[in-house]
Amino acid sequence: MSAGNAGHATRFLRSTGQHAAIDPDSFTEGSYVLSIGGAEQSHVNLGHPEEIFYEYLRRIGHLVDLAAPPGEPIRALHLGAGALTLARYIQATRPGSLQYAVELERELLDFVLRQLPLPEGTDLHTITGDARDALDELDPELSFDVIILDIFSGPEAPAHLACAGFYREAREKLGPEGVLVVNVGDEPGLTLVRSQVTAMRQAMADVAAIAEAGMFEGRYPGNIILAGTQVPWPKEWSVELTARGPHPARVLAAVDLDPLAG
Repeated sequence: MSAGNAGHATRFLRSTGQHAAIDPDSFTEGSYVLSIGGAEQSHVNLGHPEEIFYEYLRRIGHLVDLAAPPGEPIRALHLGAGALTLARYIQATRPGSLQYAVELERELLDFVLRQLPLPEGTDLHTITGDARDALDELDPELSFDVIILDIFSGPEAPAHLACAGFYREAREKLGPEGVLVVNVGDEPGLTLVRSQVTAMRQAMADVAAIAEAGMFEGRYPGNIILAGTQVPWPKEWSVELTARGPHPARVLAAVDLDPLAG
């Protein structure tokens, strides 16, 4: 599959006043990079959507791998769409999955879908609007195996999303064994990570954190993935996620996560 525009493409995003751009990745044929306001946001490999370039997204992909038996279709909700890298990954690794994607920027969704078409057969339903509001708009009978929140990108996270109340509402949309995955981009000191561990623990039966091992020292900015389960965290998941990397990987769960809990 080829992109709708093989060269440089831009789109003005009215709600933020920034420009989104999609450019070919000069290092990997068939891959493209989405930037917003000059900052890279997403990477897509159209030829091999099962290959994820960004490390934090690969860690989320590994969590999705563990959420159900290999190759089995799932129901996934993406809160924060970006270039739909994970939606493409799920379709490639779990064909027939039902997916929903919520994005605040209507122009961004339109731009991405036009320039970087989804793989044939992808069953993706898009919703434009606020992530919390979108939960109320979904069919109350619809439940998900995985909900992925990829909105937080610094200490100024939206207060109505970075709270236990929102996580409880998200939990209500999960199936009995569903997993809530939250990407937290944070500064040194990990203030946001700590608050989100505390908030998620109030909403979910168990919580674990996955990241590059050095991130937990709180010395530099980066991404930590939080995973909330409705059953006790499976110890074998910690082993799998550590082994799958990217390396060096570390998983904190149970009492090992306590130092990050507020």
